[in-house]
Amino acid sequence: MFGKKDGPERSDKIETIIGQDTEFKGTITSSGGIRLDGRVEGEINCKGDVIIGETATVMANIRGRSVTLAGEVKGNIDTEGKLELATTARLTGDIKVASLTVEDGALFRGASDMKKDGKDLVPKMSSLPNPKP
Repeated sequence: MFGKKDGPERSDKIETIIGQDTEFKGTITSSGGIRLDGRVEGEINCKGDVIIGETATVMANIRGRSVTLAGEVKGNIDTEGKLELATTARLTGDIKVASLTVEDGALFRGASDMKKDGKDLVPKMSSLPNPKP
């Protein structure tokens, strides 16, 4: 599953690494790929791919081209591409993705929205006609 190059073009180049023994609080903004193995609190905005390793604990909303999750995230994930949840993944938060892969054993608690070409596929409730009783 991991390392496959389907869906949006993926870059294997990781430009930023937050190591296992590192704690970071604040906003991370990156134009390249990022790998998180430590503890992060705040917000992550990445134009590249985001990889969250097994030892990572992330309490942040995440935006990235694609996201691979093997650790723990408490926060929402918004990606134009694929979200991959490994067996060890624990995700509490809502997701907006074009593609979702979940391995057996992964835990996910939240709502999911699928999108195509960067647009939501399901209209918001306020734009739906009122049903007649």
